[in-house]
Amino acid sequence: MIKVVFTKIFIGSAIVFFSLHTFSSFAQGNEKPAKEERKAIMKDTLDDKLDFSRFLIDANGFVPIPIIITEKALGGFGGLLAMTFITPKKHMENQKGYVPPDITAFLGGYTVNNTWMIGAFRMGSIPKAGIKYRAFLGYANVNMDFYHTFEDLGEKKFPFNFKVVPVFASASKKVFKGKEFYLGMSYAYVPTKVAGNFSGTLPPFVKPLDLDSKTATLGIFTDLDTRNSIFTPDKGMRTVVEYKMDANWTGSDYNYQRLNASINWFIPIKHNWICGIKAEFQHAFNDPPFYFLPYINMRGIPVQRYSGTSTAIIETEQRFDINNRWSILGFGGLGNATQEGESFGDGQTVYSVGTGFRYLLARIFKLRAGIDVAKGTGNWGYYIVFGHNWNR
Repeated sequence: MIKVVFTKIFIGSAIVFFSLHTFSSFAQGNEKPAKEERKAIMKDTLDDKLDFSRFLIDANGFVPIPIIITEKALGGFGGLLAMTFITPKKHMENQKGYVPPDITAFLGGYTVNNTWMIGAFRMGSIPKAGIKYRAFLGYANVNMDFYHTFEDLGEKKFPFNFKVVPVFASASKKVFKGKEFYLGMSYAYVPTKVAGNFSGTLPPFVKPLDLDSKTATLGIFTDLDTRNSIFTPDKGMRTVVEYKMDANWTGSDYNYQRLNASINWFIPIKHNWICGIKAEFQHAFNDPPFYFLPYINMRGIPVQRYSGTSTAIIETEQRFDINNRWSILGFGGLGNATQEGESFGDGQTVYSVGTGFRYLLARIFKLRAGIDVAKGTGNWGYYIVFGHNWNR
């Protein structure tokens, strides 16, 4: 039932927004565009199926993407509209391999627990110079639950309100000619105000400084990316290792560091069977604010439900293409969160399993979209996915 309802919402919203913009893009003065012309741009020239590739390219790359927010930690239901410009790179002489498009997005969203957010994002590249860059600016008023386990009371939930103004920028440079290996730096500045949405004293994991502070994080990272799409890859891998630091000299109120390492690997077992493998490790050094501790991020597990000094995740996703447009998939994984002083065996281990479907929404970009339903430790979750879930 959930799948049917949200499929209708997703497809209906997409068609409405895409149709409205198609009309405005092709109208000239008071003349109405031909019905056949409007229909043609929404279909693929190869199979005559619904496809937004030509729309993305011919309509100046502008796409209003309606997204249903299903994250349980944010109330379980909400909406986000991302006004997105996707600009493919023109073919360049002597350029080999996959070159991702430039993406610019303006977004706004709201959920049933009164969380709301606005922001602007830019991701682009200068292929001739071997440079990639990203930038984000936003504001968010977030209501989110955090959990703590007490020896005598067990697990208790603490709802908080966060008001944050995140500013982020990163740039990386290709190190070896002909190899998709990049070395880069990032910087994130996040002023944060926190208030407890509960009566009584603050829980022991919250420090007074956490209530009104700023983090300023300088990162150094390596990025090896051989995927054939940044949206829904069919082959290749991406490996990222990043070391982040907060200190007075970076502009932060905190002094802590984080090490993040991840690999996403996509293996075509057959022409219609794609095997995905993900492994991720995160570790925090010293004393970060409680809301920036590493946490287990998997489908079926609420955000921030299981956090600790270290987290480790292993997942797999198997996608089976029924035909050129439709796919089904199954996924599963394990995550472990350990607290300071604990060994891996003493940490909390959780699981996630689920299934879903995808529709090839834009063939040229290898952009698939669909719905996942997941069962995690003590929770169920459903997710509207554009691209690949691991791109989050």
